[in-house]
Amino acid sequence: MRTLHVGLRVTDLERSLAFYAAIGYVIVGSVPATPIGHLSMLKLPDDEFVTVELVHDGKPVDHGTDLSHLVVQVESMTDALHVLADHGIEPIEPGQESDDGLQTALIADPDGRRIELVQWPAGHADGMTAADWPEEGEGNEDG
Repeated sequence: MRTLHVGLRVTDLERSLAFYAAIGYVIVGSVPATPIGHLSMLKLPDDEFVTVELVHDGKPVDHGTDLSHLVVQVESMTDALHVLADHGIEPIEPGQESDDGLQTALIADPDGRRIELVQWPAGHADGMTAADWPEEGEGNEDG
């Protein structure tokens, strides 16, 4: 079992596609007419599978409090922020850097969803694992 992707409703499909392209997402495919709207399937170049689905139904997005943020790994925070700035995208609050080299920054998509950019310290896995919480003990991944 695995998580496949997250579906995000968007108000302006073209604006959202341009935003996610600036981060580095590419369109894998789209389904223009479904009962829930136009679907655009996106992935980052290093991802094997679709990780984000943009859903556009022509209605404004009404935000609840259920989605905190998405997280995207970047190889170089400096390079990523320069590319985003070239597209008019700036962090929404100051970035953070820990003593071990972990760097984070927050940006917002056109519908106001927060996206955390993460640059892992040298030698860190390409994502969080149980090793990030050694005090939790082994074998707790099943919940």
